[in-house]
Amino acid sequence: MTGILVVRKPVGVTSFDVVAAVRRAFRVQRVGHAGTLDPGASGVLPVLVGEATKLMPYLLDQDKEYRVTARFGTTTDTLDIGGRVLTRVPVGDLSREKLASVIGQFIGRIRQVPPMYSAVHHEGQRLYELARRGVEVEREPRDVVVHRIVLEEVLRDTATLTIVCGKGTYVRVLVAELGDALGVGAVVERLVRTRVGPFTLDDAVAWEEIRAATVLGALRPPDAAIGHWPAAHLATDDARSFVHGQSVPAAVPVSGRIRVYGPAGTLLGIGVMSPDGARIRPARVFHVDRSGTPVVRA
Repeated sequence: MTGILVVRKPVGVTSFDVVAAVRRAFRVQRVGHAGTLDPGASGVLPVLVGEATKLMPYLLDQDKEYRVTARFGTTTDTLDIGGRVLTRVPVGDLSREKLASVIGQFIGRIRQVPPMYSAVHHEGQRLYELARRGVEVEREPRDVVVHRIVLEEVLRDTATLTIVCGKGTYVRVLVAELGDALGVGAVVERLVRTRVGPFTLDDAVAWEEIRAATVLGALRPPDAAIGHWPAAHLATDDARSFVHGQSVPAAVPVSGRIRVYGPAGTLLGIGVMSPDGARIRPARVFHVDRSGTPVVRA
């Protein structure tokens, strides 16, 4: 049982809850997700099953899209509306023009400090575990990339934004910093992840379907996560060498990572082109850990 299940996570359910439910529905142990969603957020959560878990780092690296409603004039300890209120100030005239004047400084490569209420590890503990005990520790800022921020709507003291960003970006931090730039603070009131890499809300199955174990037919092939990469199709001898960890000749020189298929159209794994473009080196190979197990059919 191998593939990717795109789940529409509801508010109030943790990403771990989703993984546990998929594990029960498919009766497999090797299950993981591609990017934690806060319990208070909803939306796209790709869950990788079986050998597809080997694709996790590649899916985590792909862009994500969010639709967020920010409430200005309020700050909390969790940076969202469900946290303990720290400050409340009048917002005054919140206009599209005023918001647009500060949004630009948060587009591109920026530095973010991970929030205390996050899954980041500190000396063997999650930051949110420390935060719940009232402990705050110093966090190193990280480089993240924000590709696009689109201001969709402004209503009194709230604004709805579409944000497209790279790996490791905290939307709660971004919203808080937007509020700070306006001098009034802000928190996330509603957050929906609308896309992870190629997977959108239209692709997602409902939480209720997973709990009812009616999603077996919704499992997508592993290469659905990397379909935009170039592909190499190997003949029988080269395919055998590749799955045994050996580099093979490249028929067409391309750069970077490559989807590698066998002669029957089976996905063998992920390859990386050599610097001279002459050979493909295995980076991830499916089913090499269990002798005699067939490779994954794409």
